[in-house]
Amino acid sequence: MNASTTMTIRMPSDLKDKLERLAQGTRRSRSFLAAEAVAAYVERELEIIEGIQRGLDDVAAGRVVSHDTVSANARRIIEDAKAARG
Repeated sequence: MNASTTMTIRMPSDLKDKLERLAQGTRRSRSFLAAEAVAAYVERELEIIEGIQRGLDDVAAGRVVSHDTVSANARRIIEDAKAARG
């Protein structure tokens, strides 16, 4: 089990009211739901940041494809798909 800590946040009162309704409707505590929401947000945002960093690392290492090459490949894929449909 992970250790937990307490954190105080400010939120608009209408959001707190919605969180309370959700807590009642799901029979979960507001704290549990808020922690779940923060965890999901943090994971998603970290994935984005890490993906951007991987892209920057690829650029720095010269692992890139030109715009013209990508466009030509996309056009070929589209034309192949159209031909396959008849």
